[in-house]
Amino acid sequence: MTTQDFSESTRQKLKGVSTATLATLLFKRGLRNQFIQNVHPLRQRDENMVGPAYTLRYIPAREDLNEIAVFRDPEHPQRKAVEEAPSGAVMVFDSRKDSRAASAGAILVTRLMVRGLEGVVTDGGFRDSPEIAALDIHAYHDRPSAPTNLTLHQALDINVPIGCGDVAVWPGDILVGDGDGVMVIPRDIVDEVAEDAVEMTVFEDFVIEKVAEGAEVIGLYPPTNPDTQKAFEAWRAEKGR
Repeated sequence: MTTQDFSESTRQKLKGVSTATLATLLFKRGLRNQFIQNVHPLRQRDENMVGPAYTLRYIPAREDLNEIAVFRDPEHPQRKAVEEAPSGAVMVFDSRKDSRAASAGAILVTRLMVRGLEGVVTDGGFRDSPEIAALDIHAYHDRPSAPTNLTLHQALDINVPIGCGDVAVWPGDILVGDGDGVMVIPRDIVDEVAEDAVEMTVFEDFVIEKVAEGAEVIGLYPPTNPDTQKAFEAWRAEKGR
């Protein structure tokens, strides 16, 4: 799936739902391991990160093959990926859950922002994290990493299936990030998941309102009491949702 294949309607639906809601819907479809582990937003934002994955895979650096001179090569995978990732995508780094050295820094992430990418995600860390947090691009990592990536990571493959935070990510899978973290949605089911997520969010907003008013959760969530569905339909008509 390219950014062109990903509909704006689905994108907008996913902008307004939580990763927790998405986790429940994916679990119902038999997918139990779609939440990227130990990856956190550099800062909280008003709306979700949503976009197709564009991946970069790192392997452990070997000193004789990863000297600083490799960056002079215009085909260097890290630099090439930054210049080829499409607008609207989310750059996802497989950094082997190793944040001792940086996956990228402020210069590369700024370039991704200028080129129109939606976000960056690594299961390692970014250096220059305060500067990246201030940029107009979603950014998720494990923890700050001051050293250069040369000390531990060697960029190898562009836009191939990777692992990020113990989750398999295929190019084109849809990533959704909120204040909790990042969920990976298989590309072939994203439209139906987005539709169901909107419906589930409306119902959960109703439940939260009722609980705040003093209602018990038994029979309400899940709605096993027949009166709950009637009350929800009336509430929804009243709210215009």
